[in-house]
Amino acid sequence: MNQISWSFTHYFQILKTCIAERNLLTGKSLYTLYIKSLVQPSTYLSNYFILLYSECGRLSAARKAFDATPDPDVFSFNFIITAYAKESQVRVAHQLFDQIPQPDLVSYNTRISAYADRGDTVPAVNLFVRMRGVGSNMDGFTLSAVITAACDDIALISQLHSVALGGGFDSYVSVNNTLITYYGNNGYLDEAKRIFYGIDEIRDEKMVRSQLRVDMFTLASVLTAFTSLEDLSGGHQFHAHLVKTGFHQNPHVGNGLIDLYSKCQVSMLECRKVFQEIPEPDSAIWNNMISWYSQNDELSEEALDCFKQMQLAGHRPDDGGFVGVISACSNFSSPSQGKQIHSLAIKSDIPLNQISVNNALIAMYSKCGNLQDARKVFDKMPVHNTLSLNSIIAGYAQSRRWAELLILFEGILVKTNITPTGITFISVLSACAHTEKVDEGKKYFEMMNEKFGIVPKAQHFICMIDLLGRAGKLEEAERLIKTMPFDPRFVGWMALLNACRIHGNMELAIVAANECVRLEPSKSTPYVILSKMYAGAGRWEESAAVRNLMRDNWVKRSTR
Repeated sequence: MNQISWSFTHYFQILKTCIAERNLLTGKSLYTLYIKSLVQPSTYLSNYFILLYSECGRLSAARKAFDATPDPDVFSFNFIITAYAKESQVRVAHQLFDQIPQPDLVSYNTRISAYADRGDTVPAVNLFVRMRGVGSNMDGFTLSAVITAACDDIALISQLHSVALGGGFDSYVSVNNTLITYYGNNGYLDEAKRIFYGIDEIRDEKMVRSQLRVDMFTLASVLTAFTSLEDLSGGHQFHAHLVKTGFHQNPHVGNGLIDLYSKCQVSMLECRKVFQEIPEPDSAIWNNMISWYSQNDELSEEALDCFKQMQLAGHRPDDGGFVGVISACSNFSSPSQGKQIHSLAIKSDIPLNQISVNNALIAMYSKCGNLQDARKVFDKMPVHNTLSLNSIIAGYAQSRRWAELLILFEGILVKTNITPTGITFISVLSACAHTEKVDEGKKYFEMMNEKFGIVPKAQHFICMIDLLGRAGKLEEAERLIKTMPFDPRFVGWMALLNACRIHGNMELAIVAANECVRLEPSKSTPYVILSKMYAGAGRWEESAAVRNLMRDNWVKRSTR
């Protein structure tokens, strides 16, 4: 083998090692040599660099490597589509997919999985039908993804089950696991059990231990079914059997047990007991424990301690571990602990999906009232997603910096492809209400459905009622209440009543107050507001009548 051949082989081996170990620093050095033409350029090598950056969570770098690929082939497209799918940028993934001359099985599976992860049932099924229509083969992963996308459509899941049986795909463990999970999630536990017991007779210990067709993921899928139904009794029985067969010591199965007991609101001591019975817990179960601790404000200290114990046990924190402990730090009054974790995350140079850690940092700093650091994290992020947008917008809303919130949101709409959600628009419409920007509020309200396909919910209408009321457009607010497709509830009528108080509209205030009392007769605020408005107008008898009604209904005035 000559020197040039040996050098290329050595170079390629180092590149593959970088991908396997997600070594971004060395990988960047290799790419520098590549783009300087010190290594012969080829589509084959370019594909590996796309994969490197994708595996390391560097979407923009992966896209640059893709765009620089001399003659991108189907593998090039598959790698970059996977990178966008990981970041939930389905629209861009769709555009890239349409550019592939001849999509292969991986191309279809990647896109269907991306839709499934977002819960987009219709486009996932349409793509599946299109795939079969052009004669493309499918495999167990294809069916697993479509079943996942079906989610709560039990009729569709049953049809896909029939497809699996007819095509022989019921021999795929991944298909069976997915069917067990989603039959269980939808309350069809008997069907889930039939599939499970059909895989192998779990009551025969030797058969289970032989693992001919049952694996840990199958057992975990059964636990998922019990968890989705919150069937604690069934879960306890299954746990007892796992103890008899020794599978309770498996980290993956243990994870399923912790999920079950956490969802069923069993004492965290029970979860800790499951954890302690696992001889060699892996990173996933450590991260799960941290996550469950962090979801309880009173157990934030335990989450932090668990994070430290995980490191002492020799496990390097990954995204899940950092997200959990950062969320726990949000519950501390001082942000100093969160800053320390932030520094540790930077030093660790987390290669995978760092966007989730940054989102947690934004939420943590925002909750601690440190909007400046939250904004710094947001601005430094190479890639944002919907959660990034919602986290920073929520931070501005919590700090009541409404005008800045609107400027930020408008800039994001113009400069990025981030798709806002219904939650985003609640904060945006609230900001419009507090700044009395009626035209902007109406524009964003219409934009929800027209541009982003978001059907306004009751909370969005209530924000608009508040906006119109604060701006003095009381009749328009009343018309909206009467024509909206939801019950305005107490909070909607209360928003109108407050606006009537500010603008002195007695006639409409009486209507709004009566509705508030009808909906929540024990709440004192409507009585108090109406009584004071009567008194302010010199209508003393009506004011006294309202106070008497309040006394007769045994309503005590709020001390706030």
